[in-house]
Amino acid sequence: MAATYRLTPARRAANRVVRLLLKVGLMPGPTYLLTVRGRRTGRPLSTPVTLVEEGDDRWLVAPYGDVAWVRSARAAGQITLTRGRRTETVPIRELSPGDAAPVLQRYVTRVPITRLYFDVVPTSPLAAFEGRSPPPPRLPSGVRQDLTRSDDFVGAGEDLAEAGEGGGGRVL
Repeated sequence: MAATYRLTPARRAANRVVRLLLKVGLMPGPTYLLTVRGRRTGRPLSTPVTLVEEGDDRWLVAPYGDVAWVRSARAAGQITLTRGRRTETVPIRELSPGDAAPVLQRYVTRVPITRLYFDVVPTSPLAAFEGRSPPPPRLPSGVRQDLTRSDDFVGAGEDLAEAGEGGGGRVL
């Protein structure tokens, strides 16, 4: 059975450190600071995320289920990704469960820290990943447009993650 995500003080502290590293451009790999307008408050909210990248295609997975940033991203239809001074705003769309399955399998393989929130393991058959999420979202192909410099970008200090249902990785 998958674990349920809880935003503990230790996780909050770790997210702050990762946010700081992302703002100064020191995080390696496909990790970004995701910012989205809160669907209720309209305030920008930020959280670190790890994308699945294959060539020019990129997918956003919500490993902790239907948490606040996922609901806000769905409502907004777009997200902003930042690393260092480079920022891009990209539209998102959800994938069908069949299209999401290989993305979820890659995510579980590449991001081991989140595995306990899934009911599957990297070696599970692809069919086991279907239905593990609602249709997952995907960043459109070719979105690797030139990133713009953002000297005035302000990522909100509020953490978007909140206690959510476990075992329901989402692909946005």
